[in-house]
Amino acid sequence: MIYEIASLLTVAALWGCTNPLIKRGSKDIVKVKADNCIAQFFLELKYLFTNYKYLLPMGLNQLGSVLYFVLLQSLDLSLMVPVANSLTFVFTAITGKYLGEQSAGQKTYLGMIFILMGTLLCCYDKYLSFSVT
Repeated sequence: MIYEIASLLTVAALWGCTNPLIKRGSKDIVKVKADNCIAQFFLELKYLFTNYKYLLPMGLNQLGSVLYFVLLQSLDLSLMVPVANSLTFVFTAITGKYLGEQSAGQKTYLGMIFILMGTLLCCYDKYLSFSVT
């Protein structure tokens, strides 16, 4: 039980915490200009593949995807998908706020509370509830 929950939290953290960092690391790509679309494409690729501020978070994000894929073999899909994806939003919002992005409104925080409550209920139902038969 603890392993499953910790694994899902790790996937959500790897995905969510890296999203704002990927955004920040790739923000200057709009300054890359070329004469034609093919040269533009290759200049943008060069920019991304030589920018460690983009590559490091993208690598961690992809590590989260590999972990998610590995966990598909052992965890219940009906719990894994909603928990990992919903908690990704929470980690993204928290990391964005920590990095100084535009502050989320009260409705966003209320939504985060609902996400956390729903996740706890899903985990409770799957791992902690005892059926009386």
